[in-house]
Amino acid sequence: MTRTPTAHQPLRVAIIGAGPAGIYAGNILARAVQDAGGEVGIDLFDSLPAPYGLIRYGVAPDHPRIKGIVNSLHEMLDAGTIRFIGNVDYGTDLDLADLRAHYHAVIFATGAIRDAVLGVPGIDLPGSHGAADFVSWFDGHPDAPREWPLDATDIAVIGNGNVALDVARMLAKHPVDLLPTDIPANVHAGLAGSPVTDVHVFGRRGPAQVKFTPIELRELGDIPNVDVLVYGEDFPRDEHSERLLAASNNQVKVMTRTLNGWLTREPTGAPRRLHLHFLHSPVEVYGAGRVEGVRFERTEPTADGGVRGTGEILDYSVQAVYRAVGYRGTALARVPFDEARGVIPNDGGRVVDAQGAPLPGLYATGWIKRGPVGLIGHTKSDALETVTKLLEDFDLTGQPGRPEEDAILALLDERGIRFTTWSGWLAVDAHERALGEADPSPVTRERVKVVPRDEQVGIARAESLVSS
Repeated sequence: MTRTPTAHQPLRVAIIGAGPAGIYAGNILARAVQDAGGEVGIDLFDSLPAPYGLIRYGVAPDHPRIKGIVNSLHEMLDAGTIRFIGNVDYGTDLDLADLRAHYHAVIFATGAIRDAVLGVPGIDLPGSHGAADFVSWFDGHPDAPREWPLDATDIAVIGNGNVALDVARMLAKHPVDLLPTDIPANVHAGLAGSPVTDVHVFGRRGPAQVKFTPIELRELGDIPNVDVLVYGEDFPRDEHSERLLAASNNQVKVMTRTLNGWLTREPTGAPRRLHLHFLHSPVEVYGAGRVEGVRFERTEPTADGGVRGTGEILDYSVQAVYRAVGYRGTALARVPFDEARGVIPNDGGRVVDAQGAPLPGLYATGWIKRGPVGLIGHTKSDALETVTKLLEDFDLTGQPGRPEEDAILALLDERGIRFTTWSGWLAVDAHERALGEADPSPVTRERVKVVPRDEQVGIARAESLVSS
């Protein structure tokens, strides 16, 4: 039974989104309040049964550094200062009124999971796919289709960021080399049936203006039995390009050296090829009823660091197109949203209305706050800014009464919501590891990811119906 709240009690905060942004915000908040001698109760909600957000469902499974990030996030949640409550959808299972009734403050950390729009004719032809949808499929997102159309021999990936390279690498990589990862069985089977021979990655800018990082680029060169090809005509030697390169940071210079090294590398005759094209701006995706090719305009560098069209048109025959031109946030019920930028409007993390006035008790962090840019380090500093604003707004010596912490669990039970908890996730984690140990593959598998939502929830709730 829920106890009647006292007149004042510790600060209670709900965080919506259990990816890195939400977990970092919760961890920073818990430590800051503890250091100040106060008390705080933090509940971390996610629409998925499992934690970690895009680290589990938005990054290619063969990234070696992901394991370290997951271990760090695991330690934060396992410390017990943040309560994970999964399989709860904001806007349907709980709304803003519910959260305001149970918490003093709400931090939205829902990220950006939709593909940004690429507005060229033919982009919606059958055979044209959003990178976010493909990533969800190969990462075993429970709401993604179980099958993916992999019937093309020649594929175009449009974009020059890390997501574009993830997509291209997963398409070109031989499935046997993905077995050491947590790739789901249905994904491995789908990729094993792919007839792909050539994957082309196109960027509108030059080699010194790419948006990916050195480690992503190096991973391309390490793909077994796949040739990486670059083309001399995409490496301008004019004064604008040379000046841009000279003024660039060390990361860009490292990547430029890597790309230039590939210019002189002889192909091995591998059965699959990954082509990197620069200075190509998409004009049209064409085909009679489905994708048959992509038309580009050749671009050239300008003095201001940009590019301009040259009028030269180039056609590439492909049977599938993946658009990887960025992600975009999604509007949340009863929360302001900037449609143009795809973010929650905010001032340093404080959510603001159309007139720019802060909405008491509402905050944002991560990509839904600033847009889908930056790496893990940016997410930490971003969370710190938001938490600092929140703590400026609340007196840690005591807050007006709210229902006790178990009241929100009772409400979810009353509504028939099959929520999951941290102890439940540990059960899913152990189950996936057991599947890896039992897998008959000739390579060691640390885990095999469970895909269906109901199966994850069933495993989790068999272990625990309430938070530990």
